[in-house]
Amino acid sequence: MKPESITSTYRRWAPIYDMTFGRITHAGRRHATKVANSSGGHVLEVGVGTGLALPFYDPALTVTGIDFSDDMLARARAKVAEEKLGHVAELRQMDARQLDFPDASFDTVVAMHLISVVPDPERVMAEMARVCKPGGQILLVNHFAREEGWLSWLERKFAPFADWMGWHSNFPKDRVMGVHELQLVEERPLTGLGLFTFLRMEKAV
Repeated sequence: MKPESITSTYRRWAPIYDMTFGRITHAGRRHATKVANSSGGHVLEVGVGTGLALPFYDPALTVTGIDFSDDMLARARAKVAEEKLGHVAELRQMDARQLDFPDASFDTVVAMHLISVVPDPERVMAEMARVCKPGGQILLVNHFAREEGWLSWLERKFAPFADWMGWHSNFPKDRVMGVHELQLVEERPLTGLGLFTFLRMEKAV
């Protein structure tokens, strides 16, 4: 998706996101935060959106969130204030293609339902790897394209509407696998139909 499409699409989604797509993606959010909680340290959530995952992080963690959409961030900040989420250190507007953090800043980097939305997913993966500490982990939750079956056919039919929907229905998994410092250590489907997949990658020491 183009940056201008992301801005307009998520301005439209922001008021209803929690009650619509937010409910569909609940399982992935809970699983990713559970894994992050077991590791501890400083977490970066790339594409924090309206902050739906923020209450599920362990209070002992330090969580930083970034998002391209100011409209989504406004709702995330309100959630932090209303729920008194003291473990959330900072929420910043930022382009995931150019993260404004030093190298090796975070123990865990989380990206849920983001990587098929950004204009340059390979560059975003490289940036997430850069800011992750050696020995740290990157956690992805996303929908990836199927290679066969009726769901694969349906994904291809919806593909032209990516800018309107806010995500790519036929996004190939190999586009997140090209960073040589990262090794895939876990992959699992998160729903019965395999609509969303969880990937855990470790950064080489």
